[in-house]
Amino acid sequence: MLFSWLRTAGRLPLPTRSFSNVATASSAKLQEQALEEKCILVNDHDQATGSASKRDCHRVDPDGNIRLHRAFSVFLFNSAGDMLLQRRSVEKITFPDCYTNACCSHPLYDIEGEREELNALGIRRAAQRRLNYELGIPMAQARPENFHYITRIHYADRGDGTWGEHEIDYILFLQKDVDLKPNDSEVSEVRYIPRSGLTDAIARLDAPLTPWFRLILQHRLQLWWDNLPNLKQYENHKQIERF
Repeated sequence: MLFSWLRTAGRLPLPTRSFSNVATASSAKLQEQALEEKCILVNDHDQATGSASKRDCHRVDPDGNIRLHRAFSVFLFNSAGDMLLQRRSVEKITFPDCYTNACCSHPLYDIEGEREELNALGIRRAAQRRLNYELGIPMAQARPENFHYITRIHYADRGDGTWGEHEIDYILFLQKDVDLKPNDSEVSEVRYIPRSGLTDAIARLDAPLTPWFRLILQHRLQLWWDNLPNLKQYENHKQIERF
Protein backbone atom coordinates (compact mmCIF):
# COMPACT_ATOMS: atom_id res chain seq x y z
CA MET A 1 0.00 0.00 0.00
CA LEU A 2 1.45 3.32 -1.04
CA PHE A 3 1.05 6.57 0.82
CA SER A 4 1.86 9.60 -1.31
CA TRP A 5 1.92 13.34 -0.83
CA LEU A 6 1.35 15.59 -3.84
CA ARG A 7 2.79 19.05 -3.24
CA THR A 8 3.48 21.88 -5.64
CA ALA A 9 6.92 20.40 -6.20
CA GLY A 10 5.39 17.07 -7.22
CA ARG A 11 4.53 13.71 -5.77
CA LEU A 12 6.75 12.48 -2.95
CA PRO A 13 6.07 8.77 -2.40
CA LEU A 14 7.15 6.80 0.63
CA PRO A 15 8.42 3.25 0.23
CA THR A 16 5.78 0.75 -0.80
CA ARG A 17 4.73 -1.60 1.99
CA SER A 18 3.07 -5.00 1.64
CA PHE A 19 0.40 -6.23 4.02
CA SER A 20 -0.36 -9.82 4.99
CA ASN A 21 -3.77 -11.41 5.28
CA VAL A 22 -3.36 -11.07 9.05
CA ALA A 23 -3.03 -7.28 8.73
CA THR A 24 -6.06 -7.14 6.44
CA ALA A 25 -8.09 -9.21 8.91
CA SER A 26 -6.99 -6.93 11.74
CA SER A 27 -8.15 -3.84 9.83
CA ALA A 28 -11.49 -5.47 9.11
CA LYS A 29 -11.89 -6.31 12.81
CA LEU A 30 -11.19 -2.70 13.80
CA GLN A 31 -13.84 -1.49 11.35
CA GLU A 32 -16.33 -3.98 12.76
CA GLN A 33 -15.60 -2.89 16.33
CA ALA A 34 -16.08 0.77 15.38
CA LEU A 35 -19.67 -0.03 14.38
CA GLU A 36 -20.50 -0.34 18.09
CA GLU A 37 -19.54 3.28 18.83
CA LYS A 38 -22.58 5.48 19.48
CA CYS A 39 -23.47 8.41 17.24
CA ILE A 40 -25.70 11.33 18.23
CA LEU A 41 -29.16 11.06 16.69
CA VAL A 42 -30.75 14.36 15.65
CA ASN A 43 -33.92 15.66 14.04
CA ASP A 44 -34.10 17.81 10.91
CA HIS A 45 -33.24 20.88 13.03
CA ASP A 46 -30.05 19.26 14.43
CA GLN A 47 -31.59 18.87 17.87
CA ALA A 48 -30.22 15.81 19.68
CA THR A 49 -32.83 13.09 20.15
CA GLY A 50 -30.74 10.23 21.56
CA SER A 51 -28.05 7.84 20.43
CA ALA A 52 -27.57 4.74 18.30
CA SER A 53 -24.63 2.62 17.23
CA LYS A 54 -22.78 3.46 14.03
CA ARG A 55 -24.11 0.17 12.73
CA ASP A 56 -27.72 1.25 13.26
CA CYS A 57 -27.02 4.76 11.96
CA HIS A 58 -25.64 3.53 8.65
CA ARG A 59 -27.91 0.57 7.88
CA VAL A 60 -30.42 1.16 5.10
CA ASP A 61 -33.77 -0.21 6.29
CA PRO A 62 -36.18 -2.13 4.02
CA ASP A 63 -37.95 1.14 3.15
CA GLY A 64 -34.69 2.81 2.13
CA ASN A 65 -34.47 4.99 5.25
CA ILE A 66 -31.33 5.75 7.28
CA ARG A 67 -31.33 7.26 10.76
CA LEU A 68 -30.31 10.92 10.82
CA HIS A 69 -27.23 11.61 12.94
CA ARG A 70 -24.58 14.27 13.52
CA ALA A 71 -21.28 14.22 11.61
CA PHE A 72 -18.44 16.46 10.47
CA SER A 73 -16.17 16.90 7.46
CA VAL A 74 -12.71 18.45 7.82
CA PHE A 75 -11.04 20.14 4.88
CA LEU A 76 -7.32 20.50 5.57
CA PHE A 77 -5.02 22.93 3.74
CA ASN A 78 -1.31 23.51 4.12
CA SER A 79 0.24 26.97 4.36
CA ALA A 80 0.59 27.09 0.56
CA GLY A 81 -3.17 26.62 0.21
CA ASP A 82 -3.03 23.05 -1.13
CA MET A 83 -5.83 20.73 0.01
CA LEU A 84 -5.33 17.26 1.44
CA LEU A 85 -7.23 14.47 -0.28
CA GLN A 86 -7.46 11.02 1.27
CA ARG A 87 -8.41 7.64 -0.16
CA ARG A 88 -10.46 5.55 2.22
CA SER A 89 -9.27 2.06 3.07
CA VAL A 90 -10.85 -0.86 1.23
CA GLU A 91 -11.82 -2.15 4.70
CA LYS A 92 -14.14 0.79 5.42
CA ILE A 93 -17.76 -0.27 5.89
CA THR A 94 -19.27 2.74 4.13
CA PHE A 95 -17.88 3.92 0.80
CA PRO A 96 -14.64 1.90 0.88
CA ASP A 97 -11.82 2.77 -1.52
CA CYS A 98 -13.28 6.19 -2.31
CA TYR A 99 -11.53 9.55 -2.40
CA THR A 100 -12.70 12.22 0.01
CA ASN A 101 -11.66 15.25 2.04
CA ALA A 102 -9.13 15.00 4.86
CA CYS A 103 -11.40 13.51 7.52
CA CYS A 104 -15.08 12.60 7.77
CA SER A 105 -16.50 11.14 10.98
CA HIS A 106 -18.84 11.66 13.95
CA PRO A 107 -18.87 13.12 17.44
CA LEU A 108 -19.53 10.23 19.83
CA TYR A 109 -22.40 10.19 22.29
CA ASP A 110 -20.38 8.39 24.96
CA ILE A 111 -17.71 11.10 25.01
CA GLU A 112 -19.37 13.82 27.06
CA GLY A 113 -17.17 16.60 25.71
CA GLU A 114 -18.24 15.76 22.15
CA ARG A 115 -21.90 16.39 23.03
CA GLU A 116 -21.11 20.05 23.83
CA GLU A 117 -23.05 22.17 21.30
CA LEU A 118 -21.95 25.73 22.14
CA ASN A 119 -19.80 27.05 19.27
CA ALA A 120 -19.73 23.49 17.87
CA LEU A 121 -17.11 22.71 20.51
CA GLY A 122 -18.04 19.02 20.68
CA ILE A 123 -17.66 18.74 16.93
CA ARG A 124 -14.25 20.41 17.04
CA ARG A 125 -13.10 18.05 19.78
CA ALA A 126 -14.25 15.07 17.75
CA ALA A 127 -12.40 16.41 14.71
CA GLN A 128 -9.19 16.72 16.73
CA ARG A 129 -9.55 13.14 17.99
CA ARG A 130 -10.31 11.73 14.58
CA LEU A 131 -7.54 13.55 12.71
CA ASN A 132 -5.15 12.04 15.21
CA TYR A 133 -6.60 8.55 14.73
CA GLU A 134 -6.93 8.54 10.93
CA LEU A 135 -4.00 10.68 9.82
CA GLY A 136 -1.72 10.59 12.86
CA ILE A 137 -1.81 14.38 13.22
CA PRO A 138 -0.55 15.24 16.72
CA MET A 139 -3.31 16.58 18.97
CA ALA A 140 -1.34 19.77 19.56
CA GLN A 141 -1.33 20.52 15.83
CA ALA A 142 -5.13 20.44 15.50
CA ARG A 143 -6.64 22.00 18.60
CA PRO A 144 -10.38 22.70 18.72
CA GLU A 145 -9.81 26.44 18.41
CA ASN A 146 -7.84 25.92 15.18
CA PHE A 147 -10.88 24.74 13.20
CA HIS A 148 -13.03 27.20 11.29
CA TYR A 149 -16.67 26.09 11.49
CA ILE A 150 -18.44 27.28 8.34
CA THR A 151 -21.87 25.67 8.04
CA ARG A 152 -23.96 22.49 8.30
CA ILE A 153 -25.18 20.41 5.40
CA HIS A 154 -28.05 17.88 5.53
CA TYR A 155 -27.61 15.10 2.98
CA ALA A 156 -28.46 11.44 2.45
CA ASP A 157 -27.10 8.69 0.22
CA ARG A 158 -28.18 5.05 0.17
CA GLY A 159 -24.71 3.86 -0.80
CA ASP A 160 -24.73 0.21 -1.80
CA GLY A 161 -28.26 -0.33 -0.54
CA THR A 162 -27.05 -1.96 2.67
CA TRP A 163 -24.80 0.75 4.11
CA GLY A 164 -25.42 4.44 3.53
CA GLU A 165 -25.34 7.91 5.05
CA HIS A 166 -27.92 10.35 6.41
CA GLU A 167 -26.19 13.16 8.24
CA ILE A 168 -26.20 16.73 9.36
CA ASP A 169 -22.61 17.38 8.47
CA TYR A 170 -20.61 20.18 10.12
CA ILE A 171 -18.08 21.66 7.70
CA LEU A 172 -14.73 22.51 9.31
CA PHE A 173 -11.74 24.12 7.60
CA LEU A 174 -8.20 23.89 8.96
CA GLN A 175 -5.25 25.62 7.34
CA LYS A 176 -2.04 24.51 8.94
CA ASP A 177 1.15 22.57 8.17
CA VAL A 178 0.84 19.30 10.05
CA ASP A 179 2.73 16.04 10.49
CA LEU A 180 1.06 13.02 8.89
CA LYS A 181 1.26 9.35 9.81
CA PRO A 182 -1.81 7.73 8.22
CA ASN A 183 -3.57 4.80 9.86
CA ASP A 184 -3.48 1.80 7.48
CA SER A 185 -6.89 0.53 8.60
CA GLU A 186 -8.52 3.86 7.72
CA VAL A 187 -6.56 5.41 4.87
CA SER A 188 -4.78 3.92 1.86
CA GLU A 189 -3.41 7.15 0.34
CA VAL A 190 -3.13 10.87 1.02
CA ARG A 191 -2.10 13.66 -1.32
CA TYR A 192 -2.12 17.44 -1.42
CA ILE A 193 -3.60 19.09 -4.51
CA PRO A 194 -3.26 22.76 -5.47
CA ARG A 195 -6.34 24.88 -6.21
CA SER A 196 -5.16 25.44 -9.80
CA GLY A 197 -4.94 21.69 -10.37
CA LEU A 198 -8.25 20.69 -8.78
CA THR A 199 -10.21 19.90 -11.94
CA ASP A 200 -7.40 17.89 -13.50
CA ALA A 201 -6.62 16.04 -10.24
CA ILE A 202 -10.24 14.97 -9.76
CA ALA A 203 -10.53 13.87 -13.38
CA ARG A 204 -7.46 11.64 -13.02
CA LEU A 205 -8.59 9.80 -9.89
CA ASP A 206 -9.01 6.07 -10.40
CA ALA A 207 -11.70 5.62 -7.74
CA PRO A 208 -15.06 7.33 -6.98
CA LEU A 209 -15.63 10.29 -4.67
CA THR A 210 -17.64 9.92 -1.49
CA PRO A 211 -21.14 11.42 -1.91
CA TRP A 212 -20.63 14.16 0.69
CA PHE A 213 -17.34 15.27 -0.87
CA ARG A 214 -18.85 15.23 -4.35
CA LEU A 215 -21.79 17.33 -3.12
CA ILE A 216 -19.61 19.92 -1.39
CA LEU A 217 -17.22 20.02 -4.35
CA GLN A 218 -20.11 20.70 -6.69
CA HIS A 219 -21.80 23.43 -4.64
CA ARG A 220 -19.38 25.21 -2.30
CA LEU A 221 -15.79 24.00 -2.12
CA GLN A 222 -14.26 26.10 -4.87
CA LEU A 223 -15.79 29.31 -3.53
CA TRP A 224 -14.58 28.59 0.00
CA TRP A 225 -11.15 27.53 -1.22
CA ASP A 226 -10.77 30.77 -3.19
CA ASN A 227 -11.44 32.69 0.02
CA LEU A 228 -9.38 30.82 2.63
CA PRO A 229 -8.22 34.03 4.37
CA ASN A 230 -11.77 35.43 4.47
CA LEU A 231 -14.03 32.52 5.36
CA LYS A 232 -15.97 34.40 8.01
CA GLN A 233 -18.11 36.03 5.35
CA TYR A 234 -19.40 32.58 4.36
CA GLU A 235 -20.29 31.39 7.85
CA ASN A 236 -23.86 30.17 8.19
CA HIS A 237 -24.49 28.87 11.70
CA LYS A 238 -28.24 29.53 11.80
CA GLN A 239 -29.48 27.58 8.79
CA ILE A 240 -28.86 24.00 7.73
CA GLU A 241 -28.04 23.92 4.04
CA ARG A 242 -29.70 21.41 1.73
CA PHE A 243 -28.65 21.14 -1.90
